[in-house]
Order: sequence, then C-alpha cells, then structure tokens
Amino acid sequence: MVVNNRVVTELGTKADPGKDIIKVDGTKITASHLAGPKIYILLNKPKGVMSTLSDPQNRPTVADLVKLAPAEPAPHLMRGSKQGKIKHRVFPVGRLDYDAEGVLLLTNDGELTNKLIHPRYQIPKKYLVKVSECPDQKDIEKLKRGVYLEDGRTLPAEARFIRPTDKNSWIELTVYEGRNRLIKRMCLAIGHPVQKLKRIEFAGIKLGSLKPGSYRVLTKDEVERLKGLIAK
Repeated sequence: MVVNNRVVTELGTKADPGKDIIKVDGTKITASHLAGPKIYILLNKPKGVMSTLSDPQNRPTVADLVKLAPAEPAPHLMRGSKQGKIKHRVFPVGRLDYDAEGVLLLTNDGELTNKLIHPRYQIPKKYLVKVSECPDQKDIEKLKRGVYLEDGRTLPAEARFIRPTDKNSWIELTVYEGRNRLIKRMCLAIGHPVQKLKRIEFAGIKLGSLKPGSYRVLTKDEVERLKGLIAK
C-alpha cells in the first residue's frame, strides 16, 4: 500500500481516504470505494408501512421489505440469498405517509438523496388520489394555481380529473415540492379530503407493474436521468 507517495509497511498505519492519497496495487482508493457500490432501489411501498428504517412503535418499515421482499436480479444482491437481501444499507429518499402507497426510492447515495429532496430542484411527484365526493373544474383549477395552507401557498401543480366512483372520485396530481402531508392538505383545502393515496411516479421513475411490497434495482439509464435532474 502507498499513502501520499510513501510505501507503508508498518501494520496499524492509519490513513484518511478523504484527505490522503491511498493506492493499493496501483489503484487509488477513495471514500466511495470503502463505502461500497452505490445502490438505487425502487420500492412499491404498501399501506401500513413506515418509510423509515426503524420505528419506536415497532410498526413494519421499508427496511423490513427490502430485506424480505422478492427482487428482480441485480448485481448488488447477496450471493446465495433466497430472499433477495441487499448487501449494503440503503436509506429512503424522502417519505411517504404510513397510510399511502407507491413509489419510494432508496439509496446509499447521500449526495443524490439530499438534492432530490431539496426544494431548489422542484422534483416532480405524481399521485393518484381518491377524494371524497366530486371536485368540479374550479377545484381542479385551484390545485393547478396553488392553494393557501398554514405554511404558505403551494407551488403551481398539474391536476386533472380521472373518474368518479359511487361516492368519491379519482384525480391525478403532480406536485413539485415536498412539504409534510402536502397532498392531503391540498385536497382538504378545496373541500375534498383524501380517501386513498398512491404515488405512481417520482422524479420520472414510474411504478409500472411492480407489486406492493416488492422492489427492483434501478437501471443505469434511470440513475443517469435522476442525476440529470439535479445537474444544475
């Protein structure tokens, strides 16, 4: 091993990959090497699961799903694992309500996570929302323009009426900010409380046919598109 152009032969010698130049067999070792490969996962979070890695009330978490759910083949799965366990620790990108379902990204790429949840980048999040009764076009227009909440007016959103049910209705809503319980508060503000909430797309990553509780590793193209959104 070579540290700062000096050959190290003494056992126990310390070096900081964030500050020192470390080479092993001619290959430069960085902090990212020691942290393991970057992993990017799309999970279809079911209702009744916390979008955290632990819960003081012992409710199911996304960490339980990623350890146990069947996954599509990917290079970062542990060899010989019948349950598709992920070899490295991953973290949720933002949150999805306990009673909501759908797209949730998980990764060990901290820099990407921080940017995807930062208000500056206005990352799009698309939802299918079942609301009480039947909102009219004026209600839909209010969602598009932005509604006033206790923490300020919402950014303009994309909204459209999908279809009615016997007592409720489905709308599609795309927002560009990540405030706490935002969709529920927006719909309540127009007088149509949320009955069911499903996120079908996050930053252009679509849920597709992924079953609730299952996950897959993002493709290289999907990861590159995510990075392209924050390359500003």
